Amino acid sequence: MYTIPGHHHISMITKNAQINNQFYRNILGLRRVKKTVNQDAPTMYHLFYGDLTGSAGTELSFFEIPNVGSTVRGTNAITQIGLLVPSFESLVFWKQRFEQLDVNHGEITRYAGRDALHFEDTEGLRMILINNNGEEVPEQWSAWEESIVEQQHRIMGMGTVEITVKHLDRLGKTLTDMFGYIEVSRSDDEAIYQSIEGKSFGEIVIKQQEGPSEKPGKGSIHHLAIRVQNEEELRYWDGVVKERGFHTSGIVDRYYFQSLYFRESNGILFEIATDGPGFTADSTIEALGMGLDLPPFLEERRAEIEATLIPLD
Repeated sequence: MYTIPGHHHISMITKNAQINNQFYRNILGLRRVKKTVNQDAPTMYHLFYGDLTGSAGTELSFFEIPNVGSTVRGTNAITQIGLLVPSFESLVFWKQRFEQLDVNHGEITRYAGRDALHFEDTEGLRMILINNNGEEVPEQWSAWEESIVEQQHRIMGMGTVEITVKHLDRLGKTLTDMFGYIEVSRSDDEAIYQSIEGKSFGEIVIKQQEGPSEKPGKGSIHHLAIRVQNEEELRYWDGVVKERGFHTSGIVDRYYFQSLYFRESNGILFEIATDGPGFTADSTIEALGMGLDLPPFLEERRAEIEATLIPLD
């Protein structure tokens, strides 16, 4: 019986790759670990930010769609992303940094039982810095020492992910009955689930909300990917998902990892992704994120693709 060891990555929509690149590198201090293109629409950037190597569980991924409109918030959507920081003092540091850099943010508060600071990026993507408070994180996470943020306050990786749906129990049962998540907290309209009990790096908060479904746009979250170790496990989960009556994409080779996709009954898109081979498949660690990397099947179109992209620094 395989288990889910935590989040793999989360993918969002940006209207402007240049503005996105500036925010996540120069304000949040993350490493751009891969500058590539949307494999299904290669005229658009696909950017990944994370730790030293973009380890599974640290990856924030953005598809650039220049003609996208604004998000109309609603239900049946992934609605907030938690990012872990080392301490309460780190939250104080980030609150001061956001004030200095004119980043939209709230006061230090509590979220899912932990100290937290809510903020938004330049396109309204909702995120939460969460105090990890010395708790264990995945052993493969490795800090990027060239970050502009001082070591004791750097963002470590993904924490709690919030999903808002009309039918909480349907999604909850998908997590528990299919993937083995543990329900650790419950109220009438909110529940918390963990893939590994006590660990926030695999935690999902589900909120129940009636009303219109969210209309995606800039700053919206496209899907959440959860981790598996290898293709053998991925094939196992493909069978499990199909047995539950969901349609899957089948296994898709994304070159840096292998994936499969499905929508649960509220319409939330999940990806299941392998840990490897990772972003060093076509780059040294030192050169990650610097040049435009293309999977082999797109390499012959490099000149055409580069001609359509506005250069990033």
